[in-house]
Amino acid sequence: MGVEYDGSDFAGWQLQHHAVTVQGCLEAAVSQVAAQPVRLHCAGRTDAGVHALGQVAHFETTAERPPRAWLLGINSHLPPTVSVTWVKPVAAEFHARFSAIARHYRYLIVTRPTRSALMHQRAVWTHHRLDVTAMAQAAQALVGQHDFSSFRAMQCQAKSPVRTVHALTIQQRGDFITLDISADGFLHHQVRNIAGVLMAIGRHERAVEWTAQLLTLRDRRQGGVTAPPHGLYLMRVDYPTQFQINIENEQCTLNNYSVFTG
Repeated sequence: MGVEYDGSDFAGWQLQHHAVTVQGCLEAAVSQVAAQPVRLHCAGRTDAGVHALGQVAHFETTAERPPRAWLLGINSHLPPTVSVTWVKPVAAEFHARFSAIARHYRYLIVTRPTRSALMHQRAVWTHHRLDVTAMAQAAQALVGQHDFSSFRAMQCQAKSPVRTVHALTIQQRGDFITLDISADGFLHHQVRNIAGVLMAIGRHERAVEWTAQLLTLRDRRQGGVTAPPHGLYLMRVDYPTQFQINIENEQCTLNNYSVFTG
């Protein structure tokens, strides 16, 4: 199933017994419709405050319901900040996380003299004018297969820091700057750390060459500030064509929410 959520009031995706999480809310809702306990597996475990428009999750159950019954039933048990956008049966070998071949994120920045009331906790605000051309030039050094040790959280538990970034683009539309990045996978805080570095370059605090230097250093301590979580959106997850997931998930993009991009 596809899931969108406003992560502002959640302690992230992953189930925590002492906090409200997206996984916890969804598992409770799905279990109600299935009339049996259900465990969810997602494509990407987003952090506290991070949003999603195209999260993908799967579950196994012996309960039989039409897709529409799953969709409407689950949504009826969810808070307003979480919504299931589509549901479909999949082959037994499908796994929301391990079958994914690419993930797409967007980082949203509002740049203007005053803060935005409507985009509170849905975008990062800066009163600084950002040099988008410099940010875009710096971003190109990060495209391709690299060791992203300088761009992952110190507590990241991934076995390898090597990831392949397929595309990284920076665009400005009015007061909004969007950072769009797609890769085969992401390390803990990787996108937010990239955003923090590029914003520093956009403020002319660092040179365009800083991104390339950080890749060479492979040292998170040299990597600058981690950007806040509330500007980050999981946009879409791609899968091999045999699972027929991409058609549904392509409809859950930020392009359908033009209020975010002016």
